[in-house]
Amino acid sequence: MSENVNNLVLEHLRAIRATQADHGERLMQIELQLSALGQQVGGLTTAVYSGKSELDELRRRVEHIERRLELKSA
Repeated sequence: MSENVNNLVLEHLRAIRATQADHGERLMQIELQLSALGQQVGGLTTAVYSGKSELDELRRRVEHIERRLELKSA
């Protein structure tokens, strides 16, 4: 009887270990995907701020042209 209990405990421990290993692999995959998403967000943020900077420069140039052509008061 005691041997059956020991075998049952070992069987459960093996199942727990296998589940933990699977969770570890899945967590590693999630971390890789999260890292990739972080890099993409960083790239998008850079692109947005670059576009905003270019838009601000165009706005300044148009305002300068409007003042020079007296289309808009200073």
